[in-house]
Amino acid sequence: MAQTVFRYWGISPWEIEVLYGYFSSRFEVVQEEIEQEDTRFASHIMVRMPVAFSDEFFRWFEYRRWERVKALFKEMKRRRGSGNAIRVVLVFEGNRSILFRMDSEDKQWFDNSVEKLDFVLELLPYHTQKLPPAAHTMEYRFDTQAVRWRLHEARAGDRRYRFRGDRWHMMEDDDDT
Repeated sequence: MAQTVFRYWGISPWEIEVLYGYFSSRFEVVQEEIEQEDTRFASHIMVRMPVAFSDEFFRWFEYRRWERVKALFKEMKRRRGSGNAIRVVLVFEGNRSILFRMDSEDKQWFDNSVEKLDFVLELLPYHTQKLPPAAHTMEYRFDTQAVRWRLHEARAGDRRYRFRGDRWHMMEDDDDT
């Protein structure tokens, strides 16, 4: 059975138990409670899945189960209130890793980012054509101005690229904005 990993801090045992229940019938689940790495957030969870972000994943995982996972993320935000209370990072590790970072201060924008994850599937073939050569990782961030997910960063080997305007720009080692 494929292994998924939960890395987290500031997440309640109840929340982890519910999330574990959703994933354990499809994956072997490894849980790693870690020290707080970013003081801007009270809670953080990264869910790393060894599958591609694709229609096949959603059919295999089951849409109803996926809707429950999304509802749990929104409930986690609701329970913590406004501000940078929680960051949720989803990593799908197929041929190319795809990362989604949900960390909006506003609950409505956070909920919007969770709900609109599925829409990226329609744009993925177009986005992969625009990647820098040999890119192995794509990171999406939710744009509250456009109310949609946007390609934010790509990695190819040890190089990092940031998508700005209509093209990729190589980043300096110290550019983490």
